[in-house]
Amino acid sequence: MAATPAPPTAPPKPTWDPKKPEPPFPWLRPTIRIRLTLLYGGMFLIAGILLLSIIYLLAAQALHDGGSGQSFQVTGTNIDITSETCPQLDTATTNSQLNDMLKQCNAAQRQHALDDLLSRSLGALLGLAIIAFAFGYAMAGRVLSPLGRITRTARAVAGSDLSRRIELDGPDDELKELADTFDDMLERLQRAFTAQQRFVGNASHELRTPLAINRTLLEVQLSDPNAPVELQQLGKTLLATNERSEQLVEGLLLLARSDNQIVERGPVDLAEVASQAIDQVHGEAEAKGVDIRGHRAPAVVQGNGVLLERIALNLVQNAVRYNVPEGGWVEVTTEVQHGQAVLVVSNTGPVVPAYEIDNLFEPFRRLRTERTGSDKGVGLGLSIVRSVARAHGGHIYARPREGGGLVMRVTLPI
Repeated sequence: MAATPAPPTAPPKPTWDPKKPEPPFPWLRPTIRIRLTLLYGGMFLIAGILLLSIIYLLAAQALHDGGSGQSFQVTGTNIDITSETCPQLDTATTNSQLNDMLKQCNAAQRQHALDDLLSRSLGALLGLAIIAFAFGYAMAGRVLSPLGRITRTARAVAGSDLSRRIELDGPDDELKELADTFDDMLERLQRAFTAQQRFVGNASHELRTPLAINRTLLEVQLSDPNAPVELQQLGKTLLATNERSEQLVEGLLLLARSDNQIVERGPVDLAEVASQAIDQVHGEAEAKGVDIRGHRAPAVVQGNGVLLERIALNLVQNAVRYNVPEGGWVEVTTEVQHGQAVLVVSNTGPVVPAYEIDNLFEPFRRLRTERTGSDKGVGLGLSIVRSVARAHGGHIYARPREGGGLVMRVTLPI
């Protein structure tokens, strides 16, 4: 039991579409850092606009008051007034015209001063806003850096390392309280999963041993040629029951182990795994008249070979056992699609309603059957397949095949 368990997650919906499409522009995702930056920058812009409005109004009032307190009145004759800012003064022919032009020039200069103040202030506000947004982005990143540390630790834990801790330093604020709470939760989870591993290891020994002893005793009794026919028949019945119990125990233990993340990984070719599974089921398929076909291209993944072989074996066994009485077939294919290794097992068989698909992945559930009670298995095959696939970071999806049967699609990361 070397595998370190990962926190249990909700089982994925067994639908055909493996995952929702990614957004077209993931960098536009409204993260907390972006929202805080917009908040900081927006507050600065609002404050700057208010300050600019106040300054503009005060300057306009000051210029108006200063201009209204002064009165230009030109009297006399032969007065020559020139101005670069008011060249129209040269065209005045009378003192009245000259006085009107002086007032207009004074008002125009005040308005020009206000416009110049407004344009320069807006330019300064724009530049400072850019600086404020950049500074707000940097400060938001610094404030949220503990959350990034918490996220990285959570991802490491989800990747099967329950020994990781955040151990956040710094002031005793809300973020440190969150990190300490998360560390306490990880500590409890680690103790719980360690206890589960210990229980599975002990149960593996305690449950297998008596069943192995019973099988040995029954086989010894059946090997006696002088045993009565009734006793031999009873021994065969008990041996079949014992074998079924062994399968149930092995399935339960494998299901418990496969719910954990796989730590010891190696390169495994799904094509080779599928071929080995087909070889093991070949005799049963011939006896039932089921043809096994399909092209298996190389698809190498990093995982546990024994558990991945169990995926292929369970799927092919189910496809053979739950098939039509005559002229049935099973198609097993492997390939690499979109950076993932894909194993697809299709088969003819009874019509499966779409609403029954979810029940097939539950332990001890079969189509239109609540508990085990036939010679087709112990009702754990697809549950084990789903658990093993999830332990390898993959998924299994099922859909009814047109005309009857199922299409099982397993995707695993390369």
